[in-house]
Amino acid sequence: MPAEPAALRAGRMPRFERRVLLGSLLVATPGLLVALMLAQAAWDASLRWMCIAAAVVATLLLARWQYRRVVFPLYTLSGLLEALRQGDYSLRGVQGGVLGDAIYDINALAERLQRERLEFEESSYLLGKTLAALDSAVFVFDEGLRLRLLNPAAQRLLDAERHRLFGLSAAELGLAPLLEGPTARLLAHVFPGRSGRFEIRHAALRSGGRGGQLLVVNDVGRVLREEERAAWQRLLRVLGHEVNNSLAPIQSMAGTLATLAARDPLPDDWREDFRGGLELIGHRAEALGRFLSSYSKLARLPPPQPRAVELAGLVAKLARLEQRLAVVVEAGEPLTLQADPDQLEQALINLLRNAVEAALPGGGVRVRWRRRDERACIEVEDDGPGPPSSDNLFVPFFTTKPGGSGIGLALARQIAEAHDGGVSLLPRDGARGALATLWLPLPP
Repeated sequence: MPAEPAALRAGRMPRFERRVLLGSLLVATPGLLVALMLAQAAWDASLRWMCIAAAVVATLLLARWQYRRVVFPLYTLSGLLEALRQGDYSLRGVQGGVLGDAIYDINALAERLQRERLEFEESSYLLGKTLAALDSAVFVFDEGLRLRLLNPAAQRLLDAERHRLFGLSAAELGLAPLLEGPTARLLAHVFPGRSGRFEIRHAALRSGGRGGQLLVVNDVGRVLREEERAAWQRLLRVLGHEVNNSLAPIQSMAGTLATLAARDPLPDDWREDFRGGLELIGHRAEALGRFLSSYSKLARLPPPQPRAVELAGLVAKLARLEQRLAVVVEAGEPLTLQADPDQLEQALINLLRNAVEAALPGGGVRVRWRRRDERACIEVEDDGPGPPSSDNLFVPFFTTKPGGSGIGLALARQIAEAHDGGVSLLPRDGARGALATLWLPLPP
């Protein structure tokens, strides 16, 4: 039910209704007075008709006056409502007039509609800017599968002007097959503006009681190419840095030995100089060979050959291999994995080696395993200084240890991910040291 006007809630008649009532009584007053006068006096016919004519004229004048008093405020009210209907929310009525409560409510309604339209326009502007900034192509079709909205990325994908695309059907645009089948899939497709591998997503829409379709096309091929290019750039930087570190002293020492050999006669200690120079060249060549061997190991990891692996025996065997420090094995429940035992051993050896090197001298290393949901988690805990605060811990060839190769953690993660698992290295909670966790899925 509609709310009562403030005047009625206050126990008094609203001003406009009082004006209508009083005006109506005033219009009836001449007729009532003439009727009373004729009923109490014996007037002749001419005087009687004169009184009746005067009452009629006075009643008509008062009726016109009352009509203006009633209709003009309603004209104002009608004008405000018409402005609202036309979408003009800037007009306001004068409050405190004869239609005070109605004008107040209409003004409040106009302010609310104006605020909502402003919010809608701001949201529409933000949505337009967001769609324009997206690299994904966005298409919106109505219930007849005719194009109603697209962003610049979609326009570039179709390689056509916007005004030529609106209103065309999905079949005419060559997009109808993309709206069929699974709601999300990858496929190779040829668009007028681009070809390659795309991620296709579509969903049903509903607006104004009518249906529609949303189609989003992502060029995953370009993203993969950009990631591949970035990976190659990182790799080339690392390779260039390591190779230059070895070739620079080799080149310098070779130049020094050539200068020494050109002397005539040779100095007395030339044998020692040649021996030291050749040892330096050999050492740097050996270091470069180890680096390239490590890279080959990381780049040529074969696909895993999974078979049943009993976790307790594997962990106990690896703990006994470490001779620098006694690794404590905290036994857990019996777990059997489907994994490549050679690769899994290599991953765990790398984690154990890192933990022991961090804990020496004087610290301890503990290894344990447990079941978490549908995964087996192997944890290697050490009492060392903790992992460095860097986002590059699993980047190949990144190391903070003197003489480190920088492939241990990267290789462990690569092996775990090849088994649909993963590796993490985090500081211990409430204690000094690091906690490395390798997790693998358990067989159903």
